[in-house]
Formats: sequence, C-alpha cells, structure tokens
Amino acid sequence: MAESLSVRLRRRLGGKVAEGFFTGASHLGKLHPRARPEKHGVRVVRDVRYAPNTATRDHLLDVYVPEQATGKLPVVVYVHGGGFRILSKDTHWMMGLAFARRGYLVFNVSYRLAPQNPFPAAVEDVCDAWAWVVQNAERWGGDPRRIAVAGESAGANLATSLTLAACYERPEPFAKKVFDTGVVPMAALPACGLFQVTGLERFRPHVSEFVADRIFEVGSAYIAPSSRAISLDLADVLPFLERGETPARPLPPFFLPVGGKDPLVSDTQRLAAALRALGAPVRDEYYEGEHHAFHAFVFLKNARRCWAHTYEFLEEHLPVEPARAAG
Repeated sequence: MAESLSVRLRRRLGGKVAEGFFTGASHLGKLHPRARPEKHGVRVVRDVRYAPNTATRDHLLDVYVPEQATGKLPVVVYVHGGGFRILSKDTHWMMGLAFARRGYLVFNVSYRLAPQNPFPAAVEDVCDAWAWVVQNAERWGGDPRRIAVAGESAGANLATSLTLAACYERPEPFAKKVFDTGVVPMAALPACGLFQVTGLERFRPHVSEFVADRIFEVGSAYIAPSSRAISLDLADVLPFLERGETPARPLPPFFLPVGGKDPLVSDTQRLAAALRALGAPVRDEYYEGEHHAFHAFVFLKNARRCWAHTYEFLEEHLPVEPARAAG
C-alpha cells in the first residue's frame, strides 16, 4: 500500500511539473512581440462553440483568419496535445498562428479531458468539431472541401482517429457523423504521436522513470474500465491500421514528423509502415537529437526545419495561392 501511494504521489507531482512547464512556456511565448496575431495579418475569433447543446469550455474552438486573404481558403483543423489530460486550444495558440500566417483558415479545437472524461469523449468531440467545420467553414471564408487535420502528441492520435473515421465506415455514432459528411482530409499531419494507448509497457525499457510515469498516466486516465466496453480502434489507431483492413475511401497523404529522441518515435515508425502498406502517401521525418513536441519551441533550428517541411507538405497537397496568403 505504501509503495502504491508513493507511486501515485510521484506521478501526480510529475504531472503537475509537466503541466506547469508547458502552460508556462505558452504564457511566456505570448509576451513576445511577434506573438501578436495582427503582426502577421491574422484575426483571431475566440471561443466559438462547435457543440451548441453544451455550455462547457471543452466544446469551444478559436478561428484564425488570414485578414488579407481573398477567395475560399484551405482549412486546417488543429487538435492540441497534452496526454488527453491537460492543456487546451488556449495553450496551443502558436499552432493556430503558425498555419494562419501561411494563408490557412485555422480552427483550433478544445475537447473534454481525461480522467473525468475518458475515451471516447475526446474523439466524440473532435468528430463533432469536424462536422461543424465542414458545415460552417464557408462562413469564415474557408473551402469546406479543402481541409487538412493536424495535431501533436495526444492530438496526433485524435487527428489520426478523425482521419480513420472519414475513411472507414464504422459503427460508432460519432465516427458515422464524420463519414456522413463525405469529406476526407486532403492531408493529415499527426506529429510525435502516441498512436497506441494500450500496451504501454513497450516503452519502459527505453525511458526514464519520469518519462515512464508520464506515459503510463496517459493510458490510465484515457482508457477507463468503461472504455473497454467498446471498440478501442479509434484510441489504438496503430494496431487498427496494422490489421490491414481496406478503407472505404482512400487514406489521404500523411506527414509524420518526430524527434529522434522522442520516446514515442517507434510509434511513428510503425504508423508510417502501416500506412504505406495500405497505399497511403507518407512523408515521415526524424529530427536528430530532438525530444517530444520539439517543434513547439520555434527558436530551435530543427523546429524551424520541421515547420518548413510542414509548409512544403501542405503546399503540395493543400496549396494556398501566393496572392491569397498574408504577407
């Protein structure tokens, strides 16, 4: 009992440290003069409700609108990370700004967090947000047929789940809602993802105790006993794809960036192989020496390389006409 209590306390303390680090870095970054959206010709409309029948902040998104753009814009739906447990669209403002300053209309989505809301709550919310964006993108100047989905860490898992819901005809009501829109992402960009939430013992031999705690608390929070009463395919997207089932609609091109020292790098390697086996175009990039979610720290040389590769990939599969992009 004492050991179990000490482990719980250690994990709780470590979780608070990790949350404080990422939240603090987000707040600190906002103080930089270049963090102001107007410096990049971007207008931000905050706290738009995508699930009208609820009143919580979990079901809000922010819209990043390139002010000088003309015509219907390509769209990026962004799903934040945080181990399914922490953070929000508000901590991930930089991701919305990064895509919008390149001329993309961005919908930066929050969703319900575990452990209070375990799987499939987050997937349900992201699916609701997708259906809302498809229906409402034109209101903001977007093209509802030209949409990409992106996310990092847990958000990468959710972005991939959303893509599978668009391509596979599945029984879950929330997945059916996405499939019935008839819109498949033109590109999927899941970065440094945890693509299998069960079987986390696979990481233990390769990581420190602190990192192992962070990984294991993800699984214990996200996959509750009640979650196991339904299919885990849209949580364990990696083994689902490794089964090799043919999708009803072709899978879109995937861009899979990850740091070479990210403890989750093996999930990206396996995902790239599974997608290629199913015929999906894949660009996987490994940034030597970099850790988890390194691309969020844009002052790093490899972060800038990663963003350059991200824009190259999007321009190939979801181009913005040069005249439309903000300066």
